[in-house]
Amino acid sequence: MEKTKVIIMGAAGRDFHNFNVFFRDNEKYEVVAFTATQIPNIEGRTYPAVLAGKLYPNGIPIYPESELKNLIKKYKVDRVVFAYSDTPHEYVMHKASEALSAGADFWLMGPNTTMLKSKVPVISVCAVRTGCGKSQTTRRVVKILRDMGKRVVSIRHPMPYGNLAEQISERFATYEDLDKYHCTIEEREEYEPHIDLGAVIYAGVDYEKILREAEKEADIIIWDGGNNDLPFYYSDLKIVVADPLRPGHETKYHPGETNFRMADVIVINKEDTAKFEDVEEIRKSARELNPNAVIVDAASPVYVDNGEMIKGKRVVVVEDGPTLTHGGMNYGAGYVAARKWGAKEIVSPYDYAVGSIKDTYEKYKQTREVLPAMGYSEKQIKELEETINKIPADLVIIGTPIDLRRVIKLNKPAVRVKYELEEIGKPDLDDIIKERFGGK
Repeated sequence: MEKTKVIIMGAAGRDFHNFNVFFRDNEKYEVVAFTATQIPNIEGRTYPAVLAGKLYPNGIPIYPESELKNLIKKYKVDRVVFAYSDTPHEYVMHKASEALSAGADFWLMGPNTTMLKSKVPVISVCAVRTGCGKSQTTRRVVKILRDMGKRVVSIRHPMPYGNLAEQISERFATYEDLDKYHCTIEEREEYEPHIDLGAVIYAGVDYEKILREAEKEADIIIWDGGNNDLPFYYSDLKIVVADPLRPGHETKYHPGETNFRMADVIVINKEDTAKFEDVEEIRKSARELNPNAVIVDAASPVYVDNGEMIKGKRVVVVEDGPTLTHGGMNYGAGYVAARKWGAKEIVSPYDYAVGSIKDTYEKYKQTREVLPAMGYSEKQIKELEETINKIPADLVIIGTPIDLRRVIKLNKPAVRVKYELEEIGKPDLDDIIKERFGGK
C-alpha cells in the first residue's frame, strides 16, 4: 500500500511531539519533512535518526516554512499537519489555503490523537495566549500540592533549541543542570523558578520517555504548558489562564480557544492591572463557551528587590522574550515596576540594539520602550549583553523570570522584578485542588 506523504509545520515543539506519538512507527505514513518558524536557527537541521525511529534511518530534514509550497510539489505531499501555537485563527486558515492550493490536505491534530496517558494524576496549566501567567500559576499549584504532602514533578512544554539527540529527556533540579544542558535564556526562565522552589522539572523532545521517568518520582505530575498549546498528556484537572490585558484573545488564537473551551478551571489573571470591563469580557466569554468551568479571579502583583533604587532614575527595562514576541505584548512586569516605583525615564533600547536583537525589533514592531530578553544562542546572548551595556541608563530593571546577571555581565546596576499568583476571593486554587486530590 502506498504511504501517505506528510509535511509537519512546526516550531521545534508540538511538531516533534505529534511525530513521536502518531507518525514515528506508523507504516501508513511517510513524513518527508518538517518546516520551521518562530524559532531562530532551527531550520536547515535534521530531526535525528535516534529520535525518528527505524522507518527514518537518515532522520528527517527541517526546512524554512517559506519553502512549504515548493516542498509540497517536490515531494508530492498528500497532507500538511499544522503543529505550532499562538497564531491568530486567520493565520491558520491562510496556511491552510497555501497547502490546499498546492494540492495537499490540511490537518489539525486533536487531543485524542496526540495526548499520552499517565500512570499518576496530571494537572495541566495552559493558557489562551503566551504571557498570560502560566509560570506563576504552575508555581502556585506546586506549592499547594507540596503543602498537601504530595511528591510533585513538573514537565515543561518543549524548548529543544540545541542538539536534539542530546535533549531526548532532561531533568532539572540544580543550577548545574542548566549548564549541563547548555540552556538558552528562554529555557532558564522556565526552569530556574522551579529550582528555586527546590522542585524538579523535566523537558526535552520525547515526551513519552520523559513521562515514564517523571512517574518514578511523582505522586502528581504538573504539565507546565508553553505558549497557548494543548497539553501533551491527558489531564485530571485542566487549568487555563486568561489575560484581561488582551480581552477577546481567548476566542481569536489557535489553539488557545481550544484550551479555553476544554478548561475545568479558568484563571482570570492580572486583575490588579486590568480594566473592570475587560475582566468582565473574559468572564462573559467563559459563560458562553465553557459554562461548566470554575472561574478563579487572580492577580500577579510585582515585587522588586531594592525598589527604591528605581525612583528618579533613567532605566532600561528587560522583559520576558516570548511575551513580547509571539505573545504580542508591548510591555511586561518590568515596565509596570518602572512606572510603579517612579522611574524618571524609560530609555528605549531600539536605537542601541545590535545584531539579532535589532532584527527582533524589526520583526515584532509592537514594542519599542522595552527590551525582549532574546537568548537562543551564545551569540545572541552576547548581542543582548552588548545592547544593554550600550544603553545610556542609570539602572537595568530585570523583568524576566531569571536573574540575567547569571548569564550576562552588566556595566550598570540592576534590580529584579518578581511576580507570583495571588487569587482573589473564593473559590481559589487551594480549594479546588484539595477537593479534587484529597486534601484535608
